[in-house]
Formats: sequence, structure tokens, C-alpha cells
Amino acid sequence: MLTILNVAVVAGETAEHHTELPMPAIAYGGIIMGALLLLMFATIAFTSLGHRHEAVEEHADPHRQHPNKHDHGEASQH
Repeated sequence: MLTILNVAVVAGETAEHHTELPMPAIAYGGIIMGALLLLMFATIAFTSLGHRHEAVEEHADPHRQHPNKHDHGEASQH
């Protein structure tokens, strides 16, 4: 176990390969923050869509056990 650890340490010391980032690290944070702010503003812009119209009471047929809440024109044919 110790020899494997020694080999890993020696291999890590001899490998001097370093890859530069294409832009500074702070730029990645700025891009992510900008994207999240854009998503937040889009969410805030559409929060009031459900409150534009007055709530309407739903008609329920008293003779049906389970009212059809997804009426696709069946009720008007009878």
C-alpha cells in the first residue's frame, strides 16, 4: 500500500503539465451569475400571469358523481 502511494506521489511530482483556462476564473462566475439573474428576471416577469383574470365558479352537474373537469365539448352535445 505504501509503495503504491509513493509511486503516486513521485508520478505527481514529475508530471508538470498545466493547462491554462481560456478566460479568468472570475469570468466563469460572472457568466453563471448573469445567466441565473436572467432566469430570475424571467421568472419574476411571468409570476402574475395567473392573476390577470377574475376567478370564475366552475359549473358542476349534480347528477354526475365525478364532474368532468376537462370538458372537450362533450357537455354541449347532450
